[in-house]
Amino acid sequence: MTGTSWLDWNKDGQDWPHRSSSRFVETAGLRWHVQEMGPAEAPVLLLLHGTGASSHSWRHLLPLLSNTYRVVAPDLPCHAFSQPQRRSDLSLTGMTAAIAALMAALGINPTAIIGHSAGAAIAVSLGGAASPVRAPLIVAINGAFRPIRGDRIFSPLAKALFAAPLSASLLSLVARGGWFGDNLLTATGSPIDNAGAILYRRLFTASGHVRGALGMMAAWNLSRFDVALAALPVPPVLIAAKDDPMVPCADTRHAAGVARGAQVSLVDRGGHLLHECRAELIADIIRDAVKSRPQGRVDAA
Repeated sequence: MTGTSWLDWNKDGQDWPHRSSSRFVETAGLRWHVQEMGPAEAPVLLLLHGTGASSHSWRHLLPLLSNTYRVVAPDLPCHAFSQPQRRSDLSLTGMTAAIAALMAALGINPTAIIGHSAGAAIAVSLGGAASPVRAPLIVAINGAFRPIRGDRIFSPLAKALFAAPLSASLLSLVARGGWFGDNLLTATGSPIDNAGAILYRRLFTASGHVRGALGMMAAWNLSRFDVALAALPVPPVLIAAKDDPMVPCADTRHAAGVARGAQVSLVDRGGHLLHECRAELIADIIRDAVKSRPQGRVDAA
């Protein structure tokens, strides 16, 4: 992704939430921004944000969970401050492999993998029967497990935009006016705080971040994701907002019918960014889910 602009940690990260908990880790082809909070020897919770977001999406949950757990929240590849050193594979398979490499570099074996939206799909992929990770618990928040509405149109559009290097630069330039980012946030149906909205706007002023989000959408293929859900060796916890306009609640109900033993928690309001505007409720659900599961590596039957 040469010729693109990226967020500068020394400038754009000066007021980043939990800045003191940030560090940078290098794996093959990527320099990751990772936030870690909580006791070093505590059970690890790995938090994976969705497309176009960053670790700041977990800013309210991190302190709520870190009293008991070691919480690890990276920026996904080519998002925010996680910058590629070479061309990145932004498909679900590529993202899964990249996160697995990061986990190995950090030396962590998560007790739970918690993902929001597309991050939930990565969590399922990481926790699948064919994965070396096998976390005892997968938690999905408004999990994007099915092709989005209008995918036959949107996916080719994302591919076309990703293929045109100037498109990300133009979109990031437009985002500096504010309305582009504001419209995206409005579309989530979530009343997030102003500080969070400012950070989302900042993300979309960086063409590298925009291109990363476009590349992820262009490479995503969920046409056979039911197979991955059905093969999960552990029952997932599926959390969904009934008023999510981006990922219909019906998608979570569908996933619950496919994944064996799935536990479903439906929340009346909160929109797509449920974990940001209802953080205490989500933290309670996660704590209860972790406490109810046996610890240690899970092996397929």
